[in-house]
Amino acid sequence: MEVLVYLIPISLILGGLGLGAFVWTLKSRQYDDPDGDSQRILSDQYDDKPKQD
Repeated sequence: MEVLVYLIPISLILGGLGLGAFVWTLKSRQYDDPDGDSQRILSDQYDDKPKQD
């Protein structure tokens, strides 16, 4: 049980680091894809109504 005194803070610190890294990637706009969005809106590859053969 004494090991929990060490494991809980370590897990909270690692979780906080992971959350901080995720927030950093959001703020640095690493998930934005404006070129892909502009191409995807013109493509009918994933159309809601597929072509009937």
